[in-house]
Amino acid sequence: MLKNTFCHLKNIGLKKENAFWQQDIFSWDALLSMLEPGIRQSVKLTSHLKDELENSFQQYADGNAKYFANRLSSKELWRLFADFRHSVAYVDIETTGLYDPDITTIALYDGHDIKYYVNGQNLNQFQDDILYYNLLVTYNGKTFDIPIIETFFKMKLDQAHIDLRYVLKSLGYTGGLKSCEKQLGISRGDLDGVDGYFAVLLWNDYCKNKNIKALETLLSYNIEDVINLEKLMVIAFNKKIERLHHICIDALPDPVQPEIPFSPDMATIDHIRYSGAAAGFY
Repeated sequence: MLKNTFCHLKNIGLKKENAFWQQDIFSWDALLSMLEPGIRQSVKLTSHLKDELENSFQQYADGNAKYFANRLSSKELWRLFADFRHSVAYVDIETTGLYDPDITTIALYDGHDIKYYVNGQNLNQFQDDILYYNLLVTYNGKTFDIPIIETFFKMKLDQAHIDLRYVLKSLGYTGGLKSCEKQLGISRGDLDGVDGYFAVLLWNDYCKNKNIKALETLLSYNIEDVINLEKLMVIAFNKKIERLHHICIDALPDPVQPEIPFSPDMATIDHIRYSGAAAGFY
């Protein structure tokens, strides 16, 4: 998709990009060929485009997703996905709450490997691991996960970032992550009904009662978040390309479901849910 995109170029918006596509100029190569001496131009082009296109090729070859993220509008960042999927990290955090929170666990999935980090065990390893990726995908990470990570670790995550909350909203899907999953037919199975507040209770149970099953359930929930981010990103990308006029882009296949290394413990879930109901929370 990215090499069919022109709206990252100076003075080219979506309207002019569509004009290119209507003239059968579908790629950077095709547009660059229009700038060769002696070629009759079917659309008005400016001389600076040649340098910009050649730079785009170089930045693409260098894997510099941030270069394109800085030049695309926030509404068009989804276009990065297919081309930088080989270097994507789906990231989700769990915390001690909404106000001045500590991070309890982090799940990271790159489409192949699942990584997880636990406060008091290996949480600091996340700082090194996340630097290997050029593109981050989150849900509501722009206002929650990323700022909290940056504050907690005193680091800057400078990668290109697709926040699925806004991509899905532009497609008509609103609400939290679990709501969007349900709207798009993704089931949580045994974890249905477990949410961010429940995750706090799982962590508290683990810390106070040394209940390892509570931690395993929390990690199962956190990891399912990032696995479902990939599913949602693929669905959103495919729905976006369906809406493009004058150009045909191949849809992405459904991602392969990896095996989650933890299973939710129903006894722990039922106990916390019963306790919460008794206290008026559930």
